[in-house]
Amino acid sequence: MLPEQGSQHARNVDLLFMALFWLNVFFFVLVAGLAIYCVYAFKRREGVKTPHITHNLALELIWSVIPTILVIGVFFWGAAGYLDYAVAPGNSLEIAVTAKKWNWSFTMPDGSVYGKDIQIPVNTNVKFVMTSNDVLHDFYVPAMRVKHDVVPNRYTEVWFNAEKEGTYHLACAEYCGKSHSDMAGSIKVVSAAEYEKWLVNGPPEWETMKPEDLGKIAYEAYGCNTCHSVDGSKNTGPTWKGLYGRTEKLADGSSVVADEAYIEESINYPGRKVVAGYENQMPAFEGQIKPKLFKGLIAYIKSLK
Repeated sequence: MLPEQGSQHARNVDLLFMALFWLNVFFFVLVAGLAIYCVYAFKRREGVKTPHITHNLALELIWSVIPTILVIGVFFWGAAGYLDYAVAPGNSLEIAVTAKKWNWSFTMPDGSVYGKDIQIPVNTNVKFVMTSNDVLHDFYVPAMRVKHDVVPNRYTEVWFNAEKEGTYHLACAEYCGKSHSDMAGSIKVVSAAEYEKWLVNGPPEWETMKPEDLGKIAYEAYGCNTCHSVDGSKNTGPTWKGLYGRTEKLADGSSVVADEAYIEESINYPGRKVVAGYENQMPAFEGQIKPKLFKGLIAYIKSLK
């Protein structure tokens, strides 16, 4: 009835859910059955006077006390699960999550950034510290039974401990605009050794990808697409279409040719040479982008003739 369970938290949630489900089934059958019985047993009959019963103390106590005990028990059961879900263990691996229309961005402990698809080690407490760059989003991993709002200008967090390797679906569960349904990704749970290798080298498919294709991944993962268009349209920052080799006029009145050195400097230290007509508001990426991805970005810019 429910998605596969990827964590202990998922089993706890499912146990509470199924307990509530069967409790509801029991009381539905009980109440509906009694109602049907009463309709038959106490219907008006010719020559039989229906007794006038004002109350039954024992019955009233039963249907008041027992449901009250059940409701209080369910409350404390749910509260215990919520507190466990809300507070991550102190030894958790911390991953920063940034939501934006319409993409996920993950900053790993080593400072590297990935978009939509990431890897985490199995049997490890992992805490996701989340914020939004624009509107309200919702971080939802069905197999782990975690679902939490991602709010602009605030930090929220969820955590789980994935108990088995596999790839698990990630979605945004809050309608956030026209491409809301495209805001999906995956969390791949791997062994500790494979995770460490992934942190150093990136996903295995990177080894066979063309540099410009790798650069396109970085373009989305690092949020470049939010400010720089690739079709020539004006945005917060200069378009990348036709950028390589172009002479750019700077805010200080000088000019510079957009070669590899300029592009690298503009990514690492964007405030040094600001293009005329644009504000100095791009964050510095010094030391944040893996060398392979950096080369890919430059190759991608070169390909945008």
